[in-house]
Order: sequence, then C-alpha cells, then structure tokens
Amino acid sequence: MRNIWTVCRRELYAYFVSPIAWVLLTIFAFLSGAFTYLISAAFLRASLEGQMSGQTFPMNVNEQVIAPLFSNMAVVGLFLIPLISMRLFAEEKRQGTIELLVTSPVHDVEIIIGKWLSAVLMYGALLVVLLADYAFLFVYGNPDWKPVATGFLGILLQGGCLLAFGTFISTLTRNQIVAGAVGFALALVLWILNWTTSFGNSDTVQVLNYLSIVSHMDSFSRGVIDTKDLIYYVSMIFFGLFLTARSLESLRWRA
Repeated sequence: MRNIWTVCRRELYAYFVSPIAWVLLTIFAFLSGAFTYLISAAFLRASLEGQMSGQTFPMNVNEQVIAPLFSNMAVVGLFLIPLISMRLFAEEKRQGTIELLVTSPVHDVEIIIGKWLSAVLMYGALLVVLLADYAFLFVYGNPDWKPVATGFLGILLQGGCLLAFGTFISTLTRNQIVAGAVGFALALVLWILNWTTSFGNSDTVQVLNYLSIVSHMDSFSRGVIDTKDLIYYVSMIFFGLFLTARSLESLRWRA
C-alpha cells in the first residue's frame, strides 16, 4: 500500500506542476458552468411558461436539471479523460525511465494501481468543480440529494473505467498525442455503441448496447444503483488494468 501511494503521489505532483491539470480544470469548469446555466435557464423558462398557461403538473429539478447535467458532463468526460491518462506510461517511455520503473523492486500491480489511482484523483478534482455547480442548485432549489450522490458515483465509475483502458493504451506508445488519440477513439466507440438501439432489438444489438459505457450512466443519474451497471463498470476497470499488467510484464521482459 505504501508503494502504491508513493507512485500515486509522484504522478499527482507531475500533473499539477504541468499545465495539463490547470487546462483541464479550466475547460471542465467552463463547460460545467455553461451547461448548468443553460439547463437551469431552460428549466426556469419552462416553469414560468407553465405557470402562465395554468400548468398543473409539478416541475422536477432532479429529472429536468440534475439528470441532464450529469449526462452532458459524462459525455464531456469522454473527451477529457484521454488527456489525463495519455501521459501515465508514455511519458516514462519518452524520458527513458520506463526501464528503471519496470526493473525496480516495486511490483507491477503497485505501479499500475498507483498510476491509475492518481489519474482517478485527477478526474475527481474535475468533479469537485461540478460539485460546486450542484451546490448552487441546492442553494436556490430543493432537489433530492440521492440522485446527486448516485450520479457522482456513476460518473466516477465511468471515469475510472476509461482511465483503466487509457492506462493500458499509454503502455503501448511513447507518444502522448498518439495515446490520447487512441484513448479518445476507444471512448468514442464505447459511446456510440449505444446508438445501435435504433437498429432494432436483436440479441446482438442488446449486447452492443450493454457494452456501451454511456447507457450504464442513465440509472445512476436517476438515483438508481443497478447491480448490472456496477458489475459492468467494475469488470471493465479490472479488464483494463489486467491488460495494463500484461503489457507492463512484456516491457519488463524486454528490459
């Protein structure tokens, strides 16, 4: 555990002494603020129009503001997460320190978990910005806190899943841009698999829809923790880290 934390702390330091962390925080803060404003404004406009027209059914902050905001920020994460994971091992290769890393007495699993955990914590720092936007909604509204809690759990699991695969991709190249591009391509594929539902309801379509990383976020944003969604995210995280371990093992043998 001590080695994991040492690796994690080293990577976190590397994030925040480089521009990447601050650029990502700025982009995420701008987009989350923009989406919060636009969705909240649309909600208020619909509420006022409903009152003027004698609307009798109540407006729901959770369904009309919180759930769409989580969905939008989950998609934003698909674009930003590869920028977090692209440097994890690619930078070690570029600097020529990968041989020292894989031949060190630190176990491969500790190295992998430490680097992946640092990326998850970096992503968590972005989500703190989103938490501030939700605090605004609680100050001026009265939403149910449960969908907010489950939504954050879902978006964190989704991020952990993509970061696990991004960590693996980072072991395959010394070029951070290539690692980021391939990571984004994979995230895009896992996203658009959800579109297959428009082609029918065959067994193949259902399997592809289940593999879509976005479809499993829907339940969390509605305040529901479904076992199959938890199993999906945890399994994908383990699979991504397993691939990383195999790739790092091959690097160790070559070193």
